[in-house]
Amino acid sequence: MDAATIAINRRMTTFDGHEQVWLFGYGSLIYKADFPYIERRPASIEGWTRRFWQGSHDHRGTPMAPGRVATIVPQAGAVCDGMAYLITPEVFAHLDHREKNGYLRLATEITFEDGSKVEGLVYIANEENAAFLGAAPELDIARQIARSSGPSGPNSEYLLHLASALRELGKSDPHVFAIEQHLAQLQVPIQTPTQDSTAASSGV
Repeated sequence: MDAATIAINRRMTTFDGHEQVWLFGYGSLIYKADFPYIERRPASIEGWTRRFWQGSHDHRGTPMAPGRVATIVPQAGAVCDGMAYLITPEVFAHLDHREKNGYLRLATEITFEDGSKVEGLVYIANEENAAFLGAAPELDIARQIARSSGPSGPNSEYLLHLASALRELGKSDPHVFAIEQHLAQLQVPIQTPTQDSTAASSGV
C-alpha cells in the first residue's frame, strides 16, 4: 500500500451522517491539537499498544532520512492511553492530510475515565503501508530519533513531549519511557512542551 492514504480515508463511510465524532489520539494529539474541537477528554482503547514503528518522511524526518513516530499495533490485553477529541466531520480533511504518510482511519471503541464507552475513530499506520519501519530494539529506535529532523522539528522533540504528556496524565508506557531514557543517555536534551507550539506533526 502506498504511503499516501488521503483517497483511501475519504472512502470511509462509517460516520456518514454523524454531526459529531470522537477522535482518539495516542501520539502528538495527546498534547497538541491543530484543529478545532468541541470537547477533549482523557481516554483509552483496548487491544492496542503504542509503538514507534512508523516512519516519518514528511514531519519528523525526510524521505532520505525518515524519523520514527507512534502508531499502535494489536496486542491482546493491552490498553493504550491517550486523549479523545469530539470533532465535526469537517475536520477529517485536515486530519487526512496531516496523517497522509501511511495512516488509515479505523472505527474503534473508546473508553473514557468514568468507564463510559463510545464508538469513535483512530488513525493507524499498519505494516502494509510503505512508510512502516517495524520493530527494532528501543536503543536503535532512540538513535534514529536522535539524528532525525523534519519540517515539524526534531524527532526527539516529538518523543520527549509525548513522554511528558503521558506523565501529566498519570499514565505509563514502558516502550516510550525506555526510548526516552536512551535519548537521555545519548545526551539529547529534554524539552518541556510549550503552550504556543503550533507545528503540525503526524503520528496521532
